Amino acid sequence: MVLHRIRRRFKIINVLVTGGASGLGSSITRRLAVTGDYRVYFTFNTSMEEARRIEREFPCTIGIACDFTDQNSVDTLLAKMLEMDLDILINNALTGMKVKHFHQIDFNDVLESFSENVLPTLRITKQAILLFRKKKNGRIITILTSYLANFPPVGLSEYVANKAYLLSLSRSWAGENARHNITSNCVSPSMMQTALISNLDERQIEDIANSSPLKCLVTTNEVADTVFFLATASRHINGVNILINGGVNVV
Repeated sequence: MVLHRIRRRFKIINVLVTGGASGLGSSITRRLAVTGDYRVYFTFNTSMEEARRIEREFPCTIGIACDFTDQNSVDTLLAKMLEMDLDILINNALTGMKVKHFHQIDFNDVLESFSENVLPTLRITKQAILLFRKKKNGRIITILTSYLANFPPVGLSEYVANKAYLLSLSRSWAGENARHNITSNCVSPSMMQTALISNLDERQIEDIANSSPLKCLVTTNEVADTVFFLATASRHINGVNILINGGVNVV
């Protein structure tokens, strides 16, 4: 009975993780859920089986189907956010990335990528900020890429440009909302072993790993630990972008 009373003193923290059922998103969702201190809402699109597995493993998680390529689906998520009493938003979802040299890009593809990866993130973040301002409290954490700190790999100009746009906005969110007790920070990992690199063969992945001072790829769990740090860090940590690439870049 005493333990029950102690637990009731602590408020459950409500988090929304976009793209939280696969790859890095799954690691972030699990890292938060395992503590028992968070109610984790997470979106998924094609990973329904994994979403249901997470929900069975962690009763404090709630999967929400959301297709970033469908505006009506995003509208439905925005409406559901009104009922979540959110404390933290983690922008992680990515519909995919195309590898193509800039001079070969069809600009219809550029527009499509921006519409499917950036605009939904902006709409969701705007909704979160409106909710955070009302409660004078909130945290925004956006997943980017360490390629922002150096020359982007050949063929990823479109992907890195989208991430650069989000980095700039994240800094604006930090500056515009600090007085409302809202922070906005980013995490920029190097390449991880996820479905995003499924098109690479083992030799290519090995070469990339060996190019790191640590001679290995960063893991999704390591990145999730950094996200968890920002979810619990001092409010004085605001407007930062944490690089996770083994010391390739010293900032």
